[in-house]
Amino acid sequence: MLPTTATASAPPPPPPPPAAGAGASASASASGEPHAALILALGHMRLRELLACARACRGLREAVAGDPLLWRRLVVEPPLSNRITDEALLALADRARGTLRSLHLLGCPRVSDAGLLRVVQRNPGVTELFVPKCTGLTADGLVKIIQFLHECKGNLSRVRLHGICRMTNHHLDVINSLICRSSQHDAHALYYNHRVREVLNTDDGRPIDVDVCPLCRNVRLVFDCTRTDCREVKDVWSRCRGCSFCVARCETCGGCIDLEELGETGLACSDFLCMDCWLKLPKCSTCNRPYCERHSNLKENLSPSGEFTCQECTAFATSFESLGDGD
Repeated sequence: MLPTTATASAPPPPPPPPAAGAGASASASASGEPHAALILALGHMRLRELLACARACRGLREAVAGDPLLWRRLVVEPPLSNRITDEALLALADRARGTLRSLHLLGCPRVSDAGLLRVVQRNPGVTELFVPKCTGLTADGLVKIIQFLHECKGNLSRVRLHGICRMTNHHLDVINSLICRSSQHDAHALYYNHRVREVLNTDDGRPIDVDVCPLCRNVRLVFDCTRTDCREVKDVWSRCRGCSFCVARCETCGGCIDLEELGETGLACSDFLCMDCWLKLPKCSTCNRPYCERHSNLKENLSPSGEFTCQECTAFATSFESLGDGD
C-alpha cells in the first residue's frame, strides 16, 4: 500500500548531492575510470595480477603500462615461469624505462643468456639478480652478465644461482669478486628447509646463495647445522656442514642425521627426521611410521583421537581385500 504522501505516478526523489571528497570518485565511476584505491593497489600486486588488471579496461591498461615505478621490481614466478621467453621478458623489463632494480626469474627455462644480457644492457642499475633453476642460462653467460653490471654501475649486491648447471669454483670466485658485499652479510648461516629448494628463492641477507661444499667440492646450496654441539666444533670440515647430497638433514629442525638415526626413524613419506623430531609426531596405527609436518595432509582414516593410517598401509589393505573378494 502506497503512503498518502506519494502517488504511483510521481517521479522518484532526486539523489542526494555527493559528500565532500567523493566528487572525484563519483565522476571517475561515472566516466568508467578505475577507482583511485585500485590504482594504489597496483603497486602491491604480483606480475600475474598486474597483467590481468591491464586487460580489464583501458584506464587500468594505461595505469599499468604508464607507471615505470610498478616495474622497478620484476618477479616472474610459476605458473608464468614456463611461458616467459626472451622477447616477453624484454618487453616487460622495458616498462621500467631503464630503472629496473630487482629482477627475479624463478625457474624460467626459456630465458637464455642472450635474452638476459639484453635486459641488463637496457637496465644497468640492477642490484638484485635472482635466476635459480633457470636451466636455459649457463655459468659462462651469467659471469658475462654480472661482469657487465659491475663495469656499468657496480651496484649488484645479491644474486641467486641455485640450479645453474656446470658452475665451477672458478665461476663462483669470479662472481664473488664482482658483487658489492657487506661484511655483516657474510656471517649469515643458511639452515636447511625444504622451502629453500621448493620456493626457488633463498630470501636471506647473503650476497650469494651457493657455495663450495666442503665435502664434495661442488658448487651447491651449503647448509649449516642447527645442532648446538655441531656448531661449537671448530673443525667444520670434518663435521656436518655440506650440501643436501652429502649430509642428510631433518625436515623439521634442519639438524644433521647420522646413518644410525636414518635406520631407526623411518617415515611414511620420502623425507628425513631426526630421532627427537620423530618421537614427537603421531604414528600410523598399522606400521608405526609418522608423516613429517610437510606431508601431514596425506593421513587417511583419521579418527577423532588422532589415530591415522598412512597411504601405503591403506593401499595394502585395499589390495588384500580385493584379492579376498576375487577368491
